[in-house]
Amino acid sequence: MPPRPAPATNPDEDIVDVDLGVLNDVIGFRLRRIQNHLSRGFSDRIARKEIKPGSFSALALIAANPGLSQTTLSREIGFDKATVVAILDALEDLGWAERKRSIADRRRHALYVTRSGEKALQKMLDEAHANEKAIHAALSPDEQQQLFALLDKIYGACFSDITR
Repeated sequence: MPPRPAPATNPDEDIVDVDLGVLNDVIGFRLRRIQNHLSRGFSDRIARKEIKPGSFSALALIAANPGLSQTTLSREIGFDKATVVAILDALEDLGWAERKRSIADRRRHALYVTRSGEKALQKMLDEAHANEKAIHAALSPDEQQQLFALLDKIYGACFSDITR
């Protein structure tokens, strides 16, 4: 456990090293804290109100998996179906993605990225890389591979317990 921070000498002064207390061993808190900072930085870089949180991830997943279903996108992105519908509506309004009826199952929509969406995705990817530059610089290539492997392992564990 990390050492407890020294109390601030001035009550109005922020504590630099905040004690996480009961959150110290909560993986979700640690992941969410990083994600919140990265999302805020990414949103600031994009500076477009019509781009909702998750738009970049949704567009990237659709581009990598043409014909992806809304249900699969919802699962992979980690948002409920209503939130994914709102994201898809926004992506369609921007002309970046389109829904087409699935040939195999007319009740489902298959998702596709448009040419305009591909260009927008590349710009957002460039901003995402710039946003994460300090993180990549702080980790060696081996550490980055380890981190990605561990995050994927954690993600897989999220679905391994069907009794939740």
